[in-house]
Amino acid sequence: MTDGDPQDGTEREGTDGDRPPQPEPIEPAAPSDFGRVQIWWGNGKGKTTAALGMGLRAVGHGFRVHMLQFMKGGAPGVEPVRGEYNAIAQVPGYTYENVGHYGWHTPTDESDAAHAADARAGLERARGLLEAASRADLATPFSLDSSPDEGVHLLVLDEILYAANRGLIDPDAVVDLVETKPADLELVLTGGHEPPDYLGDRPDLIANVQKVTHHFDDGVTGRRGTEY
Repeated sequence: MTDGDPQDGTEREGTDGDRPPQPEPIEPAAPSDFGRVQIWWGNGKGKTTAALGMGLRAVGHGFRVHMLQFMKGGAPGVEPVRGEYNAIAQVPGYTYENVGHYGWHTPTDESDAAHAADARAGLERARGLLEAASRADLATPFSLDSSPDEGVHLLVLDEILYAANRGLIDPDAVVDLVETKPADLELVLTGGHEPPDYLGDRPDLIANVQKVTHHFDDGVTGRRGTEY
């Protein structure tokens, strides 16, 4: 069931209940109602996963999607090329880039300066992507093999909220990104275990992803195919 499916078990208008829906070729298209700001934060697993899935849904309609990842520069036991990178590379209209320093940042991290430098570089890159989107006509389709520097319809800034929570970038800089984004650009911000109250009432959607139980607490590390 998708977010827009009927809740009473009735069939969608124009569908055949005995015939599964058939996939259609992905052709370049432009959304008619994008432009919201979404926030996915919390101490539970699934924030990046949700954003990845949202991007997949958007490219399935022919929209141009780009994910810019902060913080995730690799760590011991995690392969440099995550599963989602391999998958994205096979999907027309979906691109990603990573500006994370190697290893996950901790409050007492000895490489704090390196993490902060990469996070600031990511912030500058995010500004550049927003400027590119501002120059583009987001009401028209983009070629599915176009560069994100030509504009995108949906931009994911993955773990940017975590970078702000940890003091690697100024939260006011995140506010500035939200306030200066093009009106028709869908902007998704993820990460962090603390509520991004500094954003005030600017977001249109805020999802708090909470942990109930997690196998990490039992000493199970990230698993290939589920965490990376």
